[in-house]
Amino acid sequence: MQTLHTTSLQVRDNQLWILDQQALPQQKNWLDASSVEALVSHIHALRVRGAPLIGLSASLLLALLAENGLPKNQLTQALEILRAARPTAVNLMNNLDRMKQALLQENFVDALSAEALRLVEEDKALCDSIAQAGSERVAPGSRILTHCNTGGLATAGVGTAIGVIALAFQQGKVEQVWVDETRPLLQGGRLTAWELTELGIPNRLICDSMAAALIAQKQVDAIWVGADRIAANGDVANKIGTYSLAVLARYHHIPFYVAAPHTTLDPHCPNGSAIPIEQRAASEVTGVSGSFGQLQWAPENAQVWNPAFDVTPAELISGWVLDSGVVTPEEVAAGYFQPR
Repeated sequence: MQTLHTTSLQVRDNQLWILDQQALPQQKNWLDASSVEALVSHIHALRVRGAPLIGLSASLLLALLAENGLPKNQLTQALEILRAARPTAVNLMNNLDRMKQALLQENFVDALSAEALRLVEEDKALCDSIAQAGSERVAPGSRILTHCNTGGLATAGVGTAIGVIALAFQQGKVEQVWVDETRPLLQGGRLTAWELTELGIPNRLICDSMAAALIAQKQVDAIWVGADRIAANGDVANKIGTYSLAVLARYHHIPFYVAAPHTTLDPHCPNGSAIPIEQRAASEVTGVSGSFGQLQWAPENAQVWNPAFDVTPAELISGWVLDSGVVTPEEVAAGYFQPR
């Protein structure tokens, strides 16, 4: 396979490498992800994360395994193991469905490589289209609040919600971005604050619990988030804490937008209650770990509930910003996301 380099993925010497997002921003480490076991471990540990990026990394790995001689029956097994690695993020399943079709071809090695590279290029184009559509919804002088991380670290391109924000900033319409720290792994504090600073976009970091007070003081004009899965009725699964922001937005009469590619749509999932929600390790809440080491602050036997995602009901969303354009609540209510 040809050499490939995005913000968070590399293919070189027929091996897959991922940027360790657990070590950022203090360290920029590239880790080998050239086996199914290694990539699954990286996904579970969130060393590679972001719904689009997870799907792309799995697709590229399958193609590389095929090029390195893994037989078709073992590739099929590898595909199913990768599919189960992240149950909430549907991009992974959608991408692997396409790779499965390539695996059925007579010349499956070339077909898998071509499809994986096509998915990467498509994701870059999807990000650009989302940014263009979404930037038109950003008012001049906007102070935007965002949650988790939705930039180039999570995609092959400019990102989803951060892609919108970056283009709107280039257009002179963004005054400042408020960055939720995003518990429990601090993807906002570690990754989004870093990405926005690298892009030269003014930003300020807040604890998740500060959002309500900030919005009440009329310091936020709009909220922009990404998505890990969009159900047929428009309900959205995203990083835990997203739902509370949508409730705040509705109460305070500010727009709440979801930015995502069509690969995040799941028309066969009827609503948010049918979306599987991944439960994470208790240690992510009882303490903190990273490139700096590990610290526990909770009692040794503290009981923990730690879902990775929550579901935002469709009625709280002002618009779904896809690569095809902005989908309105009226269109969703009329069945826009339903199977066709």
